[in-house]
Amino acid sequence: MQISGSEMIPAAREVVWNGLNDPKVFQKCIPGCETITQNSPTDLSATVVAKVGPVKVSFTGAVKLSELNPPESYRISGQGQGGLAGFASGSAYVKLTAMGPQETKLDYEIEAQIGGKLEILGSRLIGSTAQSLAGQFFGKFASLIKQEAKTAPVTTTPTVKKPVAKKMIAKKVPKGPPKRNNA
Repeated sequence: MQISGSEMIPAAREVVWNGLNDPKVFQKCIPGCETITQNSPTDLSATVVAKVGPVKVSFTGAVKLSELNPPESYRISGQGQGGLAGFASGSAYVKLTAMGPQETKLDYEIEAQIGGKLEILGSRLIGSTAQSLAGQFFGKFASLIKQEAKTAPVTTTPTVKKPVAKKMIAKKVPKGPPKRNNA
């Protein structure tokens, strides 16, 4: 199944990129994420509890970041085992486009697969659940980054003011000797 969408985030592209590479942000944004551990700069492991239709499943799995092109794009891939319920795997290509100094468009394209007993629930139910989870993740991510951008100290390049030239006022100087008033 394939899912795509976009979010406008009122933060600089570098701020959004940093959030996409922060395990603490991931844990706050992934619906049902109980734990996430960074094993290397590009490898994470996670435990996520998800409800798929009437079934509640705990997945343990690995997440890998690849195709890194900072601060523009990357691919995030993951595989999770849900015991007897089955497995889930997928990847998301994420692209960031600076729309202004403090606005970034985040586009995503997700491909996901499921297997085992979860597959029996049907592709429509799985598809709507996956769409909902993706929307929750990226919506929460946008909200969190927006909030962080508001509270982060603003770093701007100081502007140098040009000195204001003072006008020289010319005094009229009389030519020749001063006139005497003979009264």
